[in-house]
Amino acid sequence: MNCRHCNAPLEHVFLDLGFAPPSNAYLTASELQAPEQYFPLKLFVCDTCWLVQTEDYSRSDELFTKDYAYFSSTSTTWLTHAKSYVDMITSRLGLGAESFVIEVASNDGYLLKNFVANGVPCLGVEPTDSTAAAAEAIGIPVAREFFGQNFAEKLVKSGKQADLIIGNNVYAHVPDINDFTAGMKTALKPGGTITLEFPHLMNLMGLNQFDTVYHEHYSYLSLQSVRSIFSKAGLRVFDVEQIPTHGGSLRIFGCHDADTRADSEAVVRVLAEEISNGLQDLPTYQRFQRAADIVKNRLLAFLVDASLAGKTVAAYGAAAKGNTLMNYAGIKPDLITFVCDAAAAKQNKFMPGSHIPIFTPDEMRKRRPDYVVILPWNIADEVIKSNGFVREWGGKFVVAVPELRIF
Repeated sequence: MNCRHCNAPLEHVFLDLGFAPPSNAYLTASELQAPEQYFPLKLFVCDTCWLVQTEDYSRSDELFTKDYAYFSSTSTTWLTHAKSYVDMITSRLGLGAESFVIEVASNDGYLLKNFVANGVPCLGVEPTDSTAAAAEAIGIPVAREFFGQNFAEKLVKSGKQADLIIGNNVYAHVPDINDFTAGMKTALKPGGTITLEFPHLMNLMGLNQFDTVYHEHYSYLSLQSVRSIFSKAGLRVFDVEQIPTHGGSLRIFGCHDADTRADSEAVVRVLAEEISNGLQDLPTYQRFQRAADIVKNRLLAFLVDASLAGKTVAAYGAAAKGNTLMNYAGIKPDLITFVCDAAAAKQNKFMPGSHIPIFTPDEMRKRRPDYVVILPWNIADEVIKSNGFVREWGGKFVVAVPELRIF
């Protein structure tokens, strides 16, 4: 296998999590009787451009299916983040009724609905029918396609280019990252702006967030690697913000390479931070497997001890990161009996691989577990606030990443 960006041979394994099913492939009761498809879940690091990437096995159309179960609007924290972003970028770029905004991977319209409310013309690009239909139901125009150079060329032929292209937590999900970036170049007006948000590789490594590794994430991105990818496409990163979402993300601002906007001091600062944290130093990557194994083993030890003591353990949040953690640890319903989730699309289904049943949050009131493991640790505060009733019977919350905490 060669690097998806620079085509250099990939020789260095960053993380090996064995085999796992796609993390959002939730199962119905009838599907429990059928064979389940597993793929290797292994990451490599390219020591030429420093792009971290999954081993090539799964295809995007096997992961992003018509009944895709992740709906962005389920999280109030994420809705607030999206609204704040729209207010900021509208003011910063002076967007209005004459502008045109494209969001790639627009999901259920969680973000674009704010532009619609402000009278800014927009288009969502979303290949999954389930989420696209939800967006269309609230008045958002959606192209049900995968974004890339071919789609961008069709857009230009129809007389449309964007003042702003948005990609929140999609850049890591793209199997052909060069084609995707070339598509942004084609679809962007002269003087236009691209903003992308993605989990920062530096935080994944420094805070041991190995559970954010799953098949839908083809790439794990640093500012250095993104600058290289943009440069090849004739684009440039001129500004960057470090934001708290998903355990620590980057929001990068891009433009055509001939744009007159100067690079900000933040670009220089973040690049220097990456170097000082060893992101261009191979031994840094080679030490990561051990750190991931420690998290897994400590969670397993806690669950086994709880079971031996006669305690019951449930989980909250049927999140993709939770599926990575449970499948790597080999956790089954004997250790975590059920999972609760607010998303109707996941309720009354089963977690892939572990086959743990998913219920509404009300199930916790009925069963009164002694412990609730919060799988989407990045929204732990929101989960505790909305499920504080667990403490009524002496229940406690547990977070496994970046280290085991009981509170």
